[in-house]
Amino acid sequence: MKSLLVIRHAKSSWDNTEQKDFDRPLNARGHRDAPEMASRLLKKNIVIDAFIASTANRAFSTAGYFADAYQVAHSAIIRVPALYHAGVPVFYDVVKGADNAFDTIAIFSHNPGITDFVNTLTPSTRIDDMPTCAIFAVQTDITDWKDFQTAVKRFWFFDYPKA
Repeated sequence: MKSLLVIRHAKSSWDNTEQKDFDRPLNARGHRDAPEMASRLLKKNIVIDAFIASTANRAFSTAGYFADAYQVAHSAIIRVPALYHAGVPVFYDVVKGADNAFDTIAIFSHNPGITDFVNTLTPSTRIDDMPTCAIFAVQTDITDWKDFQTAVKRFWFFDYPKA
C-alpha cells in the first residue's frame, strides 16, 4: 500500500510588495501553523518516507518544518522546481517518479494547482480551496508509484489549521 500526503504551503508574507512571488517567506501564522500540522501527523503515528517540495521559499520552508518534526535533515527534502505553480499533470509525474522504497510521500506545493490535483484523486471528496498548510491524504493498494494515477485511491483524511 502507498499513501500520499498533499500539503499546501503555510501562510506567506505579503509585507514586501516588491518581492518576487517565488521568494516570499512565511509570515508569523505560517511559522506557527507548519510545526503544528507536522505535530498532528506525528500524533497520528504517520511515518513519512519522503518529503518532496516546490523550491519556492514558502513551500520549501513549510516542508522544512515537517522535516524538523520528523528529525529529517533539510538536505533530504527532494526539491522539485516544477512544483512551483504546477498543474495537475506535474503532480502525477512527481508521484510517478517517486522511489518505490517510499510507502508514504508528502508533496508540498501551491494553489491553484494543488486544489485541482486533490480534486482528481477521489470522486467522492472535493475541496473548494486548499487552505494554507492543509493536508489532503489518500491511500491506494499499489506497490509501484508509476501505477498511482490510474489506481483506485481511498480518501484517508483532510486537516488544516483553524484560524
